[in-house]
Amino acid sequence: MGSNSSKPKAAKITAHDKAILDLKVQRDRLKQYNKKLENVITKETDNAKKHLAKGEKQRALLALRRKKFQEGLLEKTNLQMTNLDELTFSIEQALVEKQVFEGLAAGNQVLKELQKEMSLSDVEKLMDETADAIAYQNEIDELLSTRLSEAEVEDIERELDALVEAEMAAKLPAVPAPSAREVEAPVEEEQEEQVVPVAQKKKVKGKAALNEPMLA
Repeated sequence: MGSNSSKPKAAKITAHDKAILDLKVQRDRLKQYNKKLENVITKETDNAKKHLAKGEKQRALLALRRKKFQEGLLEKTNLQMTNLDELTFSIEQALVEKQVFEGLAAGNQVLKELQKEMSLSDVEKLMDETADAIAYQNEIDELLSTRLSEAEVEDIERELDALVEAEMAAKLPAVPAPSAREVEAPVEEEQEEQVVPVAQKKKVKGKAALNEPMLA
């Protein structure tokens, strides 16, 4: 059941399509008939030449008469084919014009419905409301700009500068943090500087003790 439902539906053949198809079938039949007539005309021409070569003038004349009759039929079928082609073309052209007309009619109907939903008065009202809203916003902006004090204006400018600096800082590449060894190195040097003076002081005290005179 699923496979049957997925099959595309065949296009519906209308009366116009059938009429065009019938005309084309008749034209094809006339083409085949014309081909047979041309073959017969060629054959009768050859027969007339053969009879004349044998001195059979009456038979040659009869072959030419048959050829003439076939040529008349061929002329009529050619005219019928021309009429069929013109009629087929006219029907196809009329169908195209009908489709164009139907498309224009549908588009015109849609346009009318849209115009009903958006009348001229509604557009004018909307434009007036938009203009009023813009004017009101301009008045608010003007009032806000005129009522600010000089200190408030300076504060706003400083805030703007801070925002600009923050934006620029965010765009700069991040600086790498110092390692633990680089941070502890100055402390060790400072400790060495403090240890050396203490040792020197002890050495100086020892020398001073030796240099003192011994009491009796």
